[in-house]
Amino acid sequence: MTKGLKATVFAVLAAALYAINVPLSKLLLEHAAPTMMAAFLYLGAGIGLFILGRIQKASGRGASAEPLTKADLPYTVGMVVLDIIAPILLMLGIERTSSANVSLLNNFEIVATSLIALFIFKEVISKRTRLAIVLVTAASAILSFEGAGSFEFNTGSLLVLGAATCWGLENNCTKMISGKSSVQIVTIKGCFSGLGSLVVAFAVGESLPATKYIAFILLLGFVAYGLSINFYIMAQKDLGAAKTSAYYSVAPFLGVGFSMALLGEAPGAQFYIALAIMALSTVIMVKDTLSTGE
Repeated sequence: MTKGLKATVFAVLAAALYAINVPLSKLLLEHAAPTMMAAFLYLGAGIGLFILGRIQKASGRGASAEPLTKADLPYTVGMVVLDIIAPILLMLGIERTSSANVSLLNNFEIVATSLIALFIFKEVISKRTRLAIVLVTAASAILSFEGAGSFEFNTGSLLVLGAATCWGLENNCTKMISGKSSVQIVTIKGCFSGLGSLVVAFAVGESLPATKYIAFILLLGFVAYGLSINFYIMAQKDLGAAKTSAYYSVAPFLGVGFSMALLGEAPGAQFYIALAIMALSTVIMVKDTLSTGE
């Protein structure tokens, strides 16, 4: 297996693990407030990866990973701060616009990641990758669209676009340190962003969920955020921010599939249209990865 193909597997696996978060979080949100949910998901990721890192170090498998240094501090701080701001903007946006609008606009993250990678970080993006990005974005839009009139440009829309842009910039900050220990990166990202979200949760008056639900959320955070982000960072090492983001953008599509299986949700015709477009974009991405020898 080539480095590029291996990285592709990591990117798709990252998307699949994150997609599990969608239906399970919907169930857990019946027992936990949204900001508390976000806080413990991130803390689960950070704590889980910290324990995983200790296990790897004890077994000698994590010794080759290069740790973060002072030179990485600006990108590390930026990563953490953006991971606190983005969910807050998204939460405010959800309060001010429809869920269909939020779902549609949230897919702007892939566009933001790619444009920031291209214009700020000078990352080379091939024509086929650009085409795949357009196709995946179109498929995600079709999957999210609930009918005429659901897309309205308002204050809520601006907030959601702001959240997506923050995550796009955060993806590129993470790319700049992706050559370092992915376990250490996710541990820092999860713990500090989780604590930041916890402070916000208490500030807005949210209360702690029951202990058993905290445990469930922490476990979900470890799998859907910790392991997912870990694989995402590993993919970025060889694919770059834009291409990894393109692969990762199948997460909403997979989330719908998991929702069908776990929650019994029935898809409409747009689901199968999105499936065809997503499959085409994946073929283009894989072909581009193999042809460039990554």
